[in-house]
Amino acid sequence: MTPAARLSAAIALLDEILDRKRPIGPALADWGKANRYAGSGDRNAIGNLVHDTLRVKASAQWIMGLRGETESGRCALIGMLRMLRGMAAEAIAALFTGERFAPAPLSEAEHAALSAADLSDAPAHVRGNYPEWLDAELARSFGETRVDEAAALASRAPVDARANALKLIRLKAMEALGHLGPEATRYSPYGLRFKPNAEGRAPYLQAEPAFIKGAVEIQDEGSQLASLLAGAKPGMQVLDFCAGGGGKTLAMAAEMNNKGQIFATDNDARRLAPIHERLTRAGARNVQVRTPRGKETAKLHDLAGRCDLVLVDAPCTGTGTWRRHPDAKWRLRPNALEMRREEQRAVLDEAKRGVKPGGRLVYITCSLLDAENGAQVKAFLAANPDFKVLDPAANARAAGLDAIGRYCDVSGLGLLLSPHRTDTDGFFICVLTRST
Repeated sequence: MTPAARLSAAIALLDEILDRKRPIGPALADWGKANRYAGSGDRNAIGNLVHDTLRVKASAQWIMGLRGETESGRCALIGMLRMLRGMAAEAIAALFTGERFAPAPLSEAEHAALSAADLSDAPAHVRGNYPEWLDAELARSFGETRVDEAAALASRAPVDARANALKLIRLKAMEALGHLGPEATRYSPYGLRFKPNAEGRAPYLQAEPAFIKGAVEIQDEGSQLASLLAGAKPGMQVLDFCAGGGGKTLAMAAEMNNKGQIFATDNDARRLAPIHERLTRAGARNVQVRTPRGKETAKLHDLAGRCDLVLVDAPCTGTGTWRRHPDAKWRLRPNALEMRREEQRAVLDEAKRGVKPGGRLVYITCSLLDAENGAQVKAFLAANPDFKVLDPAANARAAGLDAIGRYCDVSGLGLLLSPHRTDTDGFFICVLTRST
């Protein structure tokens, strides 16, 4: 496919995604099945065009003259080429010729909009590229810096990996993957980073021998830091209450050097399914998976009051993952926030039962919203006076992560990582202890 034909395909996909509120993944998969002539390079290029456009949809459409509820895949993509990829109006016009499979030529209005490309009078949610209804929530978390925080969430995410200490150290992992140009992560002592190229492509680590043999696991640096801040130690009894695919379970197993016991569970058996293969590949032998059956949650009665550490990676709106899922922010609705808050309250109420006197309850979200983070912890503390919060900076120092200790959230109860602050995905981490 020519570059111009790729633009036409991306515009058609964007119109479908915007009109039907479809996730990117299924839309791209269906397009690939219906257009089997397109090679892998074409599919990757078109996917990157769609992802990049949705990162900056609000500002891209604004400079093209669209306001309010009006949506246009064409306008959004043209604006993205100017705002995110830095293409001049003449270069864009050279691709929009209307010849063969190219998009229709630019109109006079589109030419004029590209030449002006002005966001000076745009409101915060347009400059930050997030839904307008979220402005008040982001203002609670970040105040006047919310546009900078949101703009960082609209950038391309790197691919991060964690060297599995059960098999080899980071230096050896970097040597094994040296042909892909890894960099050591800024904060995590186990992390490797692979930056995307100019077209947004990053290495496919799953095909590398180091990954296949379990020497490295794909895990964002922020998730690695959250696992380290949890404080798992050899010999502990640990419950990973919302284990999902097992990323933090695997990280804690390595920190524990396979000594002690981790019980991994999740209310959704489908999310838990990948953990078995990952545990085998990583050589993690101290993990017992508790899988729910049918609609029943996994039975955990035997763990009541026995765990040194209970980790709750709670369900949330996922605002901290927008770099990786830019379509998700445009599908998020106000009622989803309250639904997640109710789920978080229920999960915390159930998970606390596993914490023994003197033990830890670690509450984690991949959200940047105070409503799901500090406010949720405050409500929990009010209802559970036998728990108290560990000082976030002191806990970071104890974990050997003093450099991130200053990144407290607005409530002061936990650490808040973000692309703007730490160049990681967004994570809130709060560590509580139960009185003896």
